Amino acid sequence: MESMLNKLKNTVTKVTADVTSAVMGNPVTREFEVGKHIASGGPGLCWRIYNGTKKSTKQEVAVFVFDKKMIDKYQKFDKDQIIDSLKKGVQQLTRLRHPRLLTVQHPLEESRDCLAFCTEPVFASLSNVLGQWDNLPSPVPKDIKEYKLYDVETKYGLLQISEGLSFLHSGVKMVHGNLCPENIILNKSGAWKIMGFDFSISSTNPSDAEPKYTCKEWEPNLPPLCLPNPEYLAPEYILSVSCESASDMYSLGVVMHAVFNEGKPVFQVNKHDIFKSFSRQLDQLSSMSPTVLGKIPEEVREHAKMLLSVTPNVRPDADQITKIPFFDDVGAVTLQYFDSLFQRDNLQKSQFYKGLPKVLPKLPKRVVVYRILPALTSEFVNPDMVPFVLPNVLLIAEECTKEEYVRLIMPDLSPVFKLQEPVQVNMFILLIFLQKMDLLLTKTPPEDIKNSVLPMVYRAVEAPSIQIQELCLNIIPSFANLIDYPSMKNSLIPRIKSACLQTSSLAVRVNSLVCLGKILEYLDKWFVIDEILPFLQQIPSREPAVLMGILGIYKCTFSHKKLGIPKEHLATKSLPHLVSLSIDNNLNLNQFNSFMVVIREMLNRMEAEHKTKLEQLHAMQEQQRSLNISNPLNQSEEIKSPPSSGNQVRGWEAALTDWNKKVSLTLEEKQRLAKEQEQAAKLRSQQPLAPQAVKATKDLTSSLFNSMTAIDNLSLGNTVRPAPVPGPTMPAFPSATPVVGSMGPPVPNGFNPTLGFQTGGMGMGMRPSGPNLYSGMAATTSTPNFGALATCTVCCALQRYVHRSRHRDLLLFL
Repeated sequence: MESMLNKLKNTVTKVTADVTSAVMGNPVTREFEVGKHIASGGPGLCWRIYNGTKKSTKQEVAVFVFDKKMIDKYQKFDKDQIIDSLKKGVQQLTRLRHPRLLTVQHPLEESRDCLAFCTEPVFASLSNVLGQWDNLPSPVPKDIKEYKLYDVETKYGLLQISEGLSFLHSGVKMVHGNLCPENIILNKSGAWKIMGFDFSISSTNPSDAEPKYTCKEWEPNLPPLCLPNPEYLAPEYILSVSCESASDMYSLGVVMHAVFNEGKPVFQVNKHDIFKSFSRQLDQLSSMSPTVLGKIPEEVREHAKMLLSVTPNVRPDADQITKIPFFDDVGAVTLQYFDSLFQRDNLQKSQFYKGLPKVLPKLPKRVVVYRILPALTSEFVNPDMVPFVLPNVLLIAEECTKEEYVRLIMPDLSPVFKLQEPVQVNMFILLIFLQKMDLLLTKTPPEDIKNSVLPMVYRAVEAPSIQIQELCLNIIPSFANLIDYPSMKNSLIPRIKSACLQTSSLAVRVNSLVCLGKILEYLDKWFVIDEILPFLQQIPSREPAVLMGILGIYKCTFSHKKLGIPKEHLATKSLPHLVSLSIDNNLNLNQFNSFMVVIREMLNRMEAEHKTKLEQLHAMQEQQRSLNISNPLNQSEEIKSPPSSGNQVRGWEAALTDWNKKVSLTLEEKQRLAKEQEQAAKLRSQQPLAPQAVKATKDLTSSLFNSMTAIDNLSLGNTVRPAPVPGPTMPAFPSATPVVGSMGPPVPNGFNPTLGFQTGGMGMGMRPSGPNLYSGMAATTSTPNFGALATCTVCCALQRYVHRSRHRDLLLFL
């Protein structure tokens, strides 16, 4: 990692040093910031091209730099000639102004180490694009290395060069003298521009109809930078020391060949014996083989052959070349029209822009983005043209990546989002933007959406035009999922509600309700319940369409899985409102039925939910009651709900076992208890036989009394008390408090000592007999075997009482 960083650091340092050494001290650096080395161009590709910006305006430029170190190997005389030749070319270019010539932004400046001047932004020279990478940075920039010319670029490029030559020949009576790929520059938009006027020749009689040009004799001893490129020169220039405008047309023919043959000229020239080489070339041109021009498109092949003719008079002039059918390609014509837009009025422009969407899909993306898009966005300064230009810009944006959209389109669109005057134009702009809202929200950065796009949507909702409002309300649901929730909640929804309440248009009101219904799914439940449903009750209109819109929102909220309406809201607010709306006289039968369907669904759900709640509550209460019944500590509940006979037997068996653990019994008593348990086990197996169960219960009761008597004898020291003398009936126990006597405290038995035995007013001096002993208590149960129930109840009561009462009271009771 460290080595990579060091390598990167060294590369950056080297590039910075190269730039610094190249332009240090040059006056150009006072006004311009020089960036990185991007290309090369000019005679022999001697000019290094850097990107740069103007310090005062941040305007983008290209900086051409000629490093004088390149010619250190020459003598001073040769050096001076080279410098003079380069200066002449730049000065001539600076004086000439035409769309087909490279535009100079700052004239040539000379310092001790270099020459430098600034032009419009540049991509590369045609020579670089065709594979000549001399004087380029290392490694070669990827965008140049991978650059491939499209057919439309080639056609329109050659057309542009022809138009530039037409200007030179007819307009300023000048021969370029060195037209070759090195002197053809592709600017940042992809337009082909002519430079390199080092060897240009002006007419000696510019006022005459027939210009005359004086040509210098070829001097092979001069440095190459002091001579034009011989591979692109016309034969007469070398062999007869003459030139004319047709000589440039020959050069155009060779350029055409090079463009379609990977940068190769028609003939390779031996620069050491140039005269012999050109003589041989002259013979080959006279009998040119068809294979030489085989790669040139058939539509222009014949014209290329004429341009390469030995006889200058046969060669077409520049005006004639611009009119050949080869350049009638729709793409080339479109690009040509863009270059002449400044000459058109608004009506002509608007007609052209209307037809442009049909042409754009036929053009390569690079041409559209870097050639057409800048021309379109430049029209944004003219508000009247924005409605015609904007659809094309958004159509291009659809084909751009998000990064390209942010870098190339968004900066020019931002002012258009905020454009509000003139009003009529603003309405068209809103309409266009709304139709492409999904594109804008998808590719526009979040910050720009918040600051530019959404404010435009808000303006559309509040627009004075009913048509714009309707369109906006219809389109909002299609991109609602792309709007952040805070903006939806705090800005968009309030404006839709306001539009619904304040408008006088039925269509806007209905569309507002429909819009709200469609975007409910993007809202949260409580916002809908707190903000949307109460708003429905504020709508004053009672037109059937409005009422059905209200019903639709209720239905969507009620049936949506994420939303839903609580039963409390249904009962207190939603249903009363809907019921009152359902009997409106404006509704027809179908509409009334729709209301009733929703109302019934709400009632059914409310009933089901509340019934379920009550059933759950009732079940919980029953469960609690059953727990209280099964608790042996709750005396009153046990008496009210006695267990079944089988449960009785098992309960008694457990109780007897517990007594056996707590009281020391004799061997005979243990044997008797074992037999009773055996009888209880047999009784459990015979539960369906009710009479047997009753008999077993009675036997077990008798055994229980005998066991308690034995326990009592043990606790009294085997002292037998005499039986009570019949006398007056003892009063019933008034409370659960045990009677205090001389026998000491109650016997602990593991049960709750505070629970008393209530006799129900029964006399304690005698034992009542018969099945009606506890008839009053037995009446509270549902057991049909009344005798058995009474016996069981007696046993349970006696069991509790024995362990709570003093032995004396027990004996008296028995």
